[in-house]
Amino acid sequence: MSEVLNGLATGFGVALSPFNLMLVAFGCFAGTLIGALPGIGPINGVAILLPIAYGLGLPPESALILLAGIYYGAEFGGRISSILLNVPGDAGAVMTTLDGNPMARKGEAGRALSISAIASFIGGTVAVVLMTLFGPLLSKFAVAFSPSDYVALMVFAFASLASLVGANPVKTLVGASMGLMLATIGVDANTGVTRYTFGVPDLLAGIDFLIVVIGLFGMAELFHLVEQQATGKLKTLPIDSSFVKWADIVFGRWTLIRSSLIGFVIGVLPGTGASVASAVTYGTEKRIAGKSGTFGEGDVRGLMAPEAANNASAAGAMVPMLTLGIPGSGTTAILLGALLMFNIQPGPLLFTQHPEIAWGLIASMYIGNIALLIINLPLVGLFARMLTLPQHYLTPLIAILAFIGIYSIVGNPFDLFMIIGLGIFGWILRKLDFSLAPVILGFVLGSLFENNLRRALSISGGDWGILVQSWQSLFLYGLAVLVVIVPLILSRRRRA
Repeated sequence: MSEVLNGLATGFGVALSPFNLMLVAFGCFAGTLIGALPGIGPINGVAILLPIAYGLGLPPESALILLAGIYYGAEFGGRISSILLNVPGDAGAVMTTLDGNPMARKGEAGRALSISAIASFIGGTVAVVLMTLFGPLLSKFAVAFSPSDYVALMVFAFASLASLVGANPVKTLVGASMGLMLATIGVDANTGVTRYTFGVPDLLAGIDFLIVVIGLFGMAELFHLVEQQATGKLKTLPIDSSFVKWADIVFGRWTLIRSSLIGFVIGVLPGTGASVASAVTYGTEKRIAGKSGTFGEGDVRGLMAPEAANNASAAGAMVPMLTLGIPGSGTTAILLGALLMFNIQPGPLLFTQHPEIAWGLIASMYIGNIALLIINLPLVGLFARMLTLPQHYLTPLIAILAFIGIYSIVGNPFDLFMIIGLGIFGWILRKLDFSLAPVILGFVLGSLFENNLRRALSISGGDWGILVQSWQSLFLYGLAVLVVIVPLILSRRRRA
């Protein structure tokens, strides 16, 4: 413990210097704006600003503090467009749309934004504390997670989807299957065989996640607004001066704690990320709430869970990067590259050879979480006022954000037609009363599931028994079975 306290003292000495404080504040503010833009997300925000941070000749600790501020600022900012426009800023914000946007449509945009700000702050702070105390221990657990264990984790996530959203589990599973089908498009990395490209060269590399999320959410929302305008049903959304109440925090206190812990642990596992963490925590809270919940209609627990989890997973993903040199997510892979650009090797020796970098980064995350709260809470009213715009002005705004966001990142005109096609598909699914979240989650989890299944079978020489050899795998399969069976048993008892 004395070693941890000495390290934190060193870190705060670095992070509290006026220059680094300014970088923390700028990174958090810029990250919030980047996260609010649909399709940009933390990974692209950090990638765009990495050359600038390196080109300015910043010291390594200052550059990493700036980039990390953008990282968790973008995780924080992804909630804005999710709540106000029903367009998630990135994968981790998909679940935020399920209860955040219904609250905004009921005139509680300010309350939704402030609740998500508090939840993000608590999730991030809990995760940083856990990272400080248990980082090295958890990193050893994460690195012991084999491909077969990841397969079991994905099975558990898919089992959770059945009760995740919507009143119809069949439609939820059909939606997840559609996402899985989209994930198979492109060239098979192992065999080189093209799958479902229909002779279109632009599909050989598969469909980018940004295309799917912007098409199914952003463009589908645009077509929904156009339909309402054409039928004369378009109305200005109600808005008031609602804000988070202490009663909201007390009511969701256990949700915040559970989601922060689950989000952090999932974030520590390399390759999972905020999308898996937010999906698992949302499903967990929905099952715990049972009949008392109004999930999907504006339940504060349905907003708190993914918001606490995605910020906790962002901090958790730092653990394997700093302690083992293994990136826990796409964004931390870029941060790892930033360290290597400065000729610094992450790993167990980082805390002894470069304590100013390792502990300075951790200390800056404590400060950054407070800075995010200070910056964003006063702006809640300003963000909420966006809904006072007549919705026929929102239609071109969503279109501009979608097209510019996609073209600036992907740079392929074909993808603009792709998001229009996926938008029409998403609009049809909405008309058929399908939730779009399982489609996105099926797409995200599908590639993780397939890649790890292939790795596990390659290691075992095709022996499927490897999938049930470790206690981690058996434990996760057991949880998956419980997730499916327990709700059925409880519902039969209620009927009896």
